[in-house]
Amino acid sequence: MPTLPRRTRPVADVDGTSGVVRVDRRTKNLTKRLQPGDIAVIDHVDVDRVAAEALVACRPAAVVNAAASISGRYPNLGPEIIVSAGIPLLDSVGSGVLQRAREGAVMHIDGNVLYEGDSPVAVGTLLDKEHLDAAMEEARAGLSEQIEAFATNTLEYIKEERDLLLDGVGVPDVRTDLEGRQVLIVVRGYHYREDLVTLRSYIKEYRPVLIGVDGGADALLEEGYKPDMIIGDMDSVSDAALRCGAEIVVHAYRDGRAPGMERLEQLGVPGIAFPATGTSEDIAMLLADDKGASLIVAVGTHATLVEFLDKGRAGMASTFLTRLRVGGKLVDAKGVSRLYRSRVSTTSLLLLCAAALLTIAVTVRLSPMGRAYYHVFGGQWDSFVFWLQGLFT
Repeated sequence: MPTLPRRTRPVADVDGTSGVVRVDRRTKNLTKRLQPGDIAVIDHVDVDRVAAEALVACRPAAVVNAAASISGRYPNLGPEIIVSAGIPLLDSVGSGVLQRAREGAVMHIDGNVLYEGDSPVAVGTLLDKEHLDAAMEEARAGLSEQIEAFATNTLEYIKEERDLLLDGVGVPDVRTDLEGRQVLIVVRGYHYREDLVTLRSYIKEYRPVLIGVDGGADALLEEGYKPDMIIGDMDSVSDAALRCGAEIVVHAYRDGRAPGMERLEQLGVPGIAFPATGTSEDIAMLLADDKGASLIVAVGTHATLVEFLDKGRAGMASTFLTRLRVGGKLVDAKGVSRLYRSRVSTTSLLLLCAAALLTIAVTVRLSPMGRAYYHVFGGQWDSFVFWLQGLFT
């Protein structure tokens, strides 16, 4: 780690960013307790889009990353989202910051250094647009290697999960009836909020089976829906969601180990294990398909190659194959909100209403029947005014 510089000016004389420090190796755990104005200290190689949007939503004063926010493996989208939101991103400060940055301590960023009082805690690179553009250009040059690795992982997944993909071997029995019904699978991923709002009419009319994948269950609850089923490894779903009465399917390792079961036992909530190699969103789709769902609507899932790479996991190859497996009945809701976003402004609607009222008034005034009604209502109004005046005289 570079030598940490001593502060040469008092804290009060330094123009920078200060806040209460929140530290966690896992970004998604940190965002659960990160408050506006805090300094987030993370250890996240290649910050992906979902993690960046979760951080930005918490409105921290700054983000300090022990690892490289852009390692160069591929052009990940997260750092640009953070910097574009006006949040300072102090990058590559070293893993030692996780021990030196005390949870709850008030710290200060001055330039490219994180201080506690006058004592330097970590030094790194303060990313700006120029740094990001250069790093992204280098990352695009190495994208072909990531595509080759993705293809290799895809072949390995076919060998490991051939029976599950082709014949549904290993899919557990569930009590939720999916036969012939439409299923809505919600992952807390890209544009899930916008798409859930757009799908309100669909949900109300068709009443699909609602499946939340880990944090997707909380996303459904936030929008006022009760999930019928929760599927995942149980590491990013709230206790309230697990206790909501939904059927729970725990994503287990291929050898049968299911750490998520321990959490369910502590809560006293029953669950079913589903051993599989892929991701939780994969097994949600495979289960819905195997149990006879007529249509699968996916919200917040991964659909493009860049999104697969942005997730930063070799296992994302399984999602590609799963989509091929259930493709005939899969509808991706991603971007629906942008496609159907209204382009009519409030002012235009008010002008339209005013024009309609004016048209009605003119029609009533000029037509013979309208004039008759006009005189009748006019007489009634005069009588009402006369009666009202009598109450005060």
